[in-house]
Amino acid sequence: MHKDIILTGGTIVDGTGSAGRRGDVRLSGQDIAWVDEGPRDGAELLDVSGKVVCPGFVDFHAHTDMTLLVNPTCESKISQGMTLEVNGNCGASDAPIGGPEARRRAQDAWKRMGIDLNWTEMGEMLDVLEERGSSVNFCTLLGHGNVRRQVVGEEDRPATPSEISEMQSVVARAMDEGAIGLSTGLIYPPSCYASTEELVALCQPVAARGGIYATHMRSEADDLLNSVREAIEIGEKSGAKVQISHLKACGKSNHGDAICALELIEQARFRGVDVTADQYPYIATSTGLDTAIPAWAHSGGAQAMRARLTDPETRAQIEAEVTRDFEPGGYQYDAGGMESIVISSVRTEQNRWTEGLNMAQIAAKLGKEPVPALLDFLLEEDFEIGMVHFCLSETDVEAVMRTPYTLFGSDATARACSGPMSKGRPHPRAFGTFPRILSHYVRDRGVIPLELAIQKMTSLATDRLGIKNRGRLQAGCKADIVVFDPVSVQDTATFVEPHQLSAGIEHVLVNGEFALRDYKITGVQSGSVLRESRA
Repeated sequence: MHKDIILTGGTIVDGTGSAGRRGDVRLSGQDIAWVDEGPRDGAELLDVSGKVVCPGFVDFHAHTDMTLLVNPTCESKISQGMTLEVNGNCGASDAPIGGPEARRRAQDAWKRMGIDLNWTEMGEMLDVLEERGSSVNFCTLLGHGNVRRQVVGEEDRPATPSEISEMQSVVARAMDEGAIGLSTGLIYPPSCYASTEELVALCQPVAARGGIYATHMRSEADDLLNSVREAIEIGEKSGAKVQISHLKACGKSNHGDAICALELIEQARFRGVDVTADQYPYIATSTGLDTAIPAWAHSGGAQAMRARLTDPETRAQIEAEVTRDFEPGGYQYDAGGMESIVISSVRTEQNRWTEGLNMAQIAAKLGKEPVPALLDFLLEEDFEIGMVHFCLSETDVEAVMRTPYTLFGSDATARACSGPMSKGRPHPRAFGTFPRILSHYVRDRGVIPLELAIQKMTSLATDRLGIKNRGRLQAGCKADIVVFDPVSVQDTATFVEPHQLSAGIEHVLVNGEFALRDYKITGVQSGSVLRESRA
């Protein structure tokens, strides 16, 4: 039985948007006993004078998923105050896993991380995560890519009515077993092969269970606004809550379109459509290099794409299409070309030297033309190459941030400074998202006030998830709490040196236990798997 703790002398920012105030907070077991004033007998006093005391931060768009099993302390997330992650984004979750190709790739990925486990359904995965434990609270969406791969396969074709019905059953089962909604990655195969009508149908069981439809839209560049319209249509016709993932506008000619997207969202909200968005506070994106290959060439999965890239005639067709994209008038040209694409991770040790270099530099070192070099590189790495892409606008980032209802997410896996999750040069958002908001945008630039930033990080996010007992400093809520220094809080991770823990976060408690105390990771794994029914 843990002794009660009173956090005393700090400034309480309670997550509701109310102004900060001087007060104390008593924690008893997993819960908050009282806020401001109450009985003080029998408790340990922890002086937090000069610090902000607030609810734990919600990473509304995360990609930790199964890596929680090899990095349960989640140090890159805990060290920036995150106490709850929303995983399974962008159409990809780690359950259910159906079909031989999906199982092969999952098993290969798990083996590389030393995971000797096997599951098929969502409930089985959540059982494993619950049994193993972690330092953060965990919930997950169901990936549409998983559903379509299991029922339709990897092919670029419409789903039949019977297949749509079967996919609806898969969605319903996963949500009944604990998923909080459905996510799509509409630039990634096989999600990108789905019609709007298919997505409306699959969101119907989501809506019936009060879940969320989170979407990485079909375009975040030239066709951004039509993509927003599609997301709104899916919510309007199905009744599901819509969450537009990492809202942004890629490419110089599209800068400013994020503001137009916000106007479309406002109009939909005025009509009664439940739609919001989230963002990360950087002007570079991060995804897989294989997104440079046209969607039709992905049809049938990785083996089919390999066959196309090793067939001279089809390879020439793909090469010509990719080349046009990097020439004047193409999206990749507008987004900065090969120089703007920096490799963040590879699959094999032999190509580790490429991490941190851009594609133009890699092609030059290989003595190849850029597009052939890119395609050969993808073949060598079995298409598993991560990249960072510098193509966004600071003006758009700030406009999205000023919008009162938008949320924050790292769009990142939980990383570490040593061990298997310390490899590569990931986007610094994995280590710095929330401290960067608090320092660069709140304290230094005054883009939004502290109370609004914390409200977005806490109660707005938990309300969106339908979680009633987290996200606020109130008696009876779970004791997910962050204590930070508003003067010294700072992200330190950079694109060159991303594996750097943030500064100024002094204590982080998850369900009443210290995951971080006196600026040090404790290793305590008191997180919960959240899978309450939304029915």
